[in-house]
Amino acid sequence: MDALNNFFTTLSGFLWGWPMIVLLLGTHLFLTIRLRFPQRKIGTAIKLSVKKDKSATGDVSQFGALATALAATIGTGNIIGVATAIALGGPGAVLWCWLTGVFGIATKYSEGLLAIKYRVKTKRGKMLGGPMYALEKGLGWKWLAILFSIFTACAAFGIGNTVQANAIATLAQNTYGISPYITGAVVCVLTGIVLLGGVKSIAKVCEMLVPFMAILYILGCIYILFVNGHFVWPAIKLIFQSAFNPKAAGGGFAGTTVMMAARFGIARGLFSNESGLGSAPIVAAAAQTRNPVRQALVSSTGTFWDTVVICAMTGIVIVSSILAYPDIGYNDGATLTKVAFSKIPYIGTPILTFGLLTFAFSTILGWSYYGERAMEYLKGRKWMLVYRILYILATFVGSIASLGIVWNIADCMNALMAIPNLISLLMLNGIIVHETRKYLWRGRLDKEM
Repeated sequence: MDALNNFFTTLSGFLWGWPMIVLLLGTHLFLTIRLRFPQRKIGTAIKLSVKKDKSATGDVSQFGALATALAATIGTGNIIGVATAIALGGPGAVLWCWLTGVFGIATKYSEGLLAIKYRVKTKRGKMLGGPMYALEKGLGWKWLAILFSIFTACAAFGIGNTVQANAIATLAQNTYGISPYITGAVVCVLTGIVLLGGVKSIAKVCEMLVPFMAILYILGCIYILFVNGHFVWPAIKLIFQSAFNPKAAGGGFAGTTVMMAARFGIARGLFSNESGLGSAPIVAAAAQTRNPVRQALVSSTGTFWDTVVICAMTGIVIVSSILAYPDIGYNDGATLTKVAFSKIPYIGTPILTFGLLTFAFSTILGWSYYGERAMEYLKGRKWMLVYRILYILATFVGSIASLGIVWNIADCMNALMAIPNLISLLMLNGIIVHETRKYLWRGRLDKEM
């Protein structure tokens, strides 16, 4: 097991080296410039995200698709992941994570557009789409579409399932002394109940859960920032300074480098907002929308809320808490987060606990859809029930197992998913620009396809 863990640690380090950083950030920047900074339209995008387009073709509402995507992205990466990036890469990792989100809005927009452009309708009347269909129909590269689907089906068990279930079980045991076996059984049953209802059931639960949990978590962060008021501005300055000069952080961060800050910040940014990963467009393809650009704009808001808002607030909370309470240490992301929220009298720990529980559970639901659609692309519907049962059972296994190696595997699967997806975005950028010009730049957002 140690040898296997060392292998995936080495592989993760290679995959997340300079080539991936250049490819990921390069794609973000290229699409931002090519599409004339679609970040400017975030206000319009937010308005569209809460509108229903019932007359359009699709399985769920635009907000339902967005909520499901947000459910999959707003997870432990927003809370523990950001703290872990800080612990490993220093305060500067927060800026790299945030920049990944800002420029990643253009990439998430492009993913959503291609998802609608190349989606297909099954004999049962359901909509299917995502990078695998863009790779096959747009580029004719079915072999790469198959590879993407394999990586997605595998990644769902890591980033989307066992990692999240383990976080829930660990939190329940450490905070309330509940046995991981009990927690695992409860999570397993709840997951099974929701998944049996299909995408509409998942979307319905996420529509109710995501706004509530996000608002509660943001309010908790705002209160901590108020308590740490004297350290908020110094924390922001430290984040910017240490992003390019890690020595500015000092203390326990003295050994960090610019490369470490960038690597962990970008890796956790992708883990959190999934821009460029290719997961969110799988559910975006199911949205009721009259043209590709409308859903592309709605999809782009997912990265805005997830990283530009929530991850940024989490990062400032953690760094300001480190400055306010220097004795809390630097080596454990979970500890950093726990100490920061414990500063909220009476309700701090419950807010963190509830946030992690709901964030992690919603991620399990969102990624179940991604995994199933990837499996459906590979094997049709023949193995869907088997995959769903295995996915449900994996939540129990994740709750009771030690998952140190799974984090490394999850990072590897993320990178392996991102590569073919980023290739499709770069190769099909002309299509993305054409559709954007047709509907957005010419003011025809209400036009039918």
